[in-house]
Amino acid sequence: MNSPIRVSLPDEVHILNAQPAGTKVLLSGTLYTMRDAGHERCLAHLREHGRLPFGLESQALFYAGPTPARAGRPFGAIGPTTASRMDFAAPELYRAGIVSTIGKGKRSDAVVDACRECGTTYLACVGGAAALLAKAVTAAECVAWEDLGTEALHRIQVDGLPAFVEVDAEGHSLYRQIEAAS
Repeated sequence: MNSPIRVSLPDEVHILNAQPAGTKVLLSGTLYTMRDAGHERCLAHLREHGRLPFGLESQALFYAGPTPARAGRPFGAIGPTTASRMDFAAPELYRAGIVSTIGKGKRSDAVVDACRECGTTYLACVGGAAALLAKAVTAAECVAWEDLGTEALHRIQVDGLPAFVEVDAEGHSLYRQIEAAS
């Protein structure tokens, strides 16, 4: 069994985007959390101003709704959200400069095509491990949309967040490969 590849974001996104579907990774560096309502606001800003807000260009989005701080950590829990809920926005955000997204579950054909077109990736985390994943978060700050509660835009620092490449930059999907083999 192969060891995970350590990748520091955003600086080493080129390493991440060179990995094939199925590669295990440990992420460190900066991620931004955003879910459905945040995506709607982000798209509205992009369409009005022609660019992503809050310096999101060249950044990775973690589809997560973190819980309040607990036990001396920035969050009590931070689990991946079902990524297909953000399929309405992902292709447009990739084209605007988002370099990777992280969530759980399979993506639509439109998202897979956008990953291939833009040379970006979609990473999957295991659901149900939100308290464990929170241990990888070393710092967090609310950047915008605090009124959205858990769906606010947060900039987080992570060290060793486990994930795997579900859709690689060539448009290969691990889930689709597994389905085709079964």
